Amino acid sequence: MSELLEITMIVSFGASWPLNVMKSYKARTAKGKSLGFVCLILFGYIAGIASKLMNEAYMANFAEKWYVLFFYVLNFIMVSLDFMLYFRNKKLDKIAAEEK
Repeated sequence: MSELLEITMIVSFGASWPLNVMKSYKARTAKGKSLGFVCLILFGYIAGIASKLMNEAYMANFAEKWYVLFFYVLNFIMVSLDFMLYFRNKKLDKIAAEEK
C-alpha cells in the first residue's frame, strides 16, 4: 500500500511539471520564478532516486517495481527542463531590459 501511495504522490507531482514547463516556455520571462525553489525540488528528486538505488529490497525486486524509479527520473527531467528555461528566460529578460 505504501508503494501505491508513493506512486500516487510522484504521478501527481509529475502531472504538474509538464504544465509548469510549458508555462515557463511561453512566458519568456523569469519573473515570478524562484531558482532556489526549483533547485530544492531537483535536490529532492536526486535524493529520492538515490534512496531507491540504495534500497536493497527495492533493487532486489527492480524488475517488478521499475516504474517507481521511472517516475522519479521523469519528474527530475521535467524539473531540469524548467531549470534550463529559467536561465533562458533570465537572458530574455536582460535583453528586453536593454532594449528599453
